[in-house]
Amino acid sequence: MQDAKLNDEPGRLAALRRLEVLDTAPEEPFENVVSLVRTVLGVPMAAVTLIDEDRQWFKARSGLGVSETPRNVSFCTHAIRQSEPFLIDDARLDARFAENPFVTGDPNVRSYAGIPLLTPDGYNVGVLCAIDDKVRTFSSSEVDILSNFARIVMNELQLRHIAERDQLTGALTRRGFIEKAEQEIARFRRYHRPCCLALVDIDHFKAVNDTYGHPAGDAVLREMVASVVGASRPVDLLGRLGGEEFAVLLPETEASEALLAVERFRETLAGLAITLPDGRVIHITASFGIAPLSDEIDTVEQWIAAADGPLYAAKRGGRNRCEMLH
Repeated sequence: MQDAKLNDEPGRLAALRRLEVLDTAPEEPFENVVSLVRTVLGVPMAAVTLIDEDRQWFKARSGLGVSETPRNVSFCTHAIRQSEPFLIDDARLDARFAENPFVTGDPNVRSYAGIPLLTPDGYNVGVLCAIDDKVRTFSSSEVDILSNFARIVMNELQLRHIAERDQLTGALTRRGFIEKAEQEIARFRRYHRPCCLALVDIDHFKAVNDTYGHPAGDAVLREMVASVVGASRPVDLLGRLGGEEFAVLLPETEASEALLAVERFRETLAGLAITLPDGRVIHITASFGIAPLSDEIDTVEQWIAAADGPLYAAKRGGRNRCEMLH
């Protein structure tokens, strides 16, 4: 990997963000890898760690009691600064780690082997690491095994990201959207930060398919997604729940702000001229139903159901409208 990529921290963080994996729930493929690393290398601790701006976060861990640590005390932040495996035989004899709280106290780290997780575009977003509480030198064959496991982890991260995106429109899949919405509900529980969800329904979409054919319908869905994404903030998330059902997640957004944002989406869509595959141009509108997150909402399904009422009211009220849950 070029030294330029190793020193490009904004680019590295952007590559990490693109994976959309931070703060997600445990997943079997990654849990299996850390379990295998422990067994095959005979270490008491192993982890898939991702290096965020100021923390290391464990996507999977075995033998470690924390889900994240400050970045400045992590071994892995050193590992991502190089292309080669990062190996420590005895952390007490290394000036960088001798006073580290994870060396001087629990879990009493002594030796460490870390393989950087390299993205296809050349950034080290994290590390697969094997950790021992005894002094040891990892052999070249052990490092090769760990490197192979690291490639498996990176492949899984890529596949996971692809599976989260709808192939036609580029919006999040239902699974991907629900996962993000669950994170927002958890954040609301912890910090009481506002968030709103808006359901999107293209008006008379069935008539588009019936009149112009399904390729035209696909073109309308693609243009609708591109239009809403173009009018959104980077933190807003658009998901395809199924068929022509879409939803927008608006984090850090009060109800009044959400209404303004969604009204902007509606106006942008109404002003769109969509060129169909056969060259004809059509115009579309959409109806929106908005539900702020509240203490009464425990699941994503409840949140979607809460937004369904105002969506129905928008359609019943003449379509091409935004309605808010009261």
